Amino acid sequence: MLKTLPGDPPVELILRRSARARRFSLRVSRLDGRVTLSMPTHARESEAMAFAQSQADWIRRTQARSGGAIAVGIGAELPVQGQMLTITAAALRAPRIEGGMLLVPPDADRAGTRVLAFLKLHARQRLQAASDHYGQLLGRRHAGITLRDTRSRWGSCAVSGELMYSWRLIMAPAEVLDYVAAHEIAHLAEMNHSPAFWSVVRRLMPDYDRHRAWLKRHGTTLHRYDFAGQGREEG
Repeated sequence: MLKTLPGDPPVELILRRSARARRFSLRVSRLDGRVTLSMPTHARESEAMAFAQSQADWIRRTQARSGGAIAVGIGAELPVQGQMLTITAAALRAPRIEGGMLLVPPDADRAGTRVLAFLKLHARQRLQAASDHYGQLLGRRHAGITLRDTRSRWGSCAVSGELMYSWRLIMAPAEVLDYVAAHEIAHLAEMNHSPAFWSVVRRLMPDYDRHRAWLKRHGTTLHRYDFAGQGREEG
């Protein structure tokens, strides 16, 4: 249930009833600043909102530190392969990159979903190519890729050889995307994170350390971009 906490600025709250909750609790996502208020099943909504109001200053301070969500639309900036682009309306039928701009058709209401589709398409192309490349270097074949919008991991490799990636990697620098592909392909040889596994990763990408460090330092910022109505998974 979505509610709004009045004030300056107003704060959107997700109210979530839980049979395990014994008291009210608040969580502010470090990824996008979303606020979730968990409440006991039989608690009254008015009590939950009163609790949130009592914590309003803390909520706003915590959101300010997280940076909050960035709405994707005409005039906004977002990174594509590490390059910041300005989303710009233009007389065309499909988005394309031109200079420092991501040109989109001049329909403001659909700009976010058009950009999302554009990013997913390019993410699939890049991740497919990178997976194939590192698979050839290793002498192993993967069983296909799936794109999702995961928050807990950037990629995974199943025992079957199927690879999963976050499509948001297309916003990271190209070398970072390549590192994640090399990492997952390495699991085809070592289904663990042992020294032997990291040795395979280094063989595929000798300078992987700095790209891994970039993800740890900046990866959460990629989750701040809100495309309005996006799907959570893409097969």
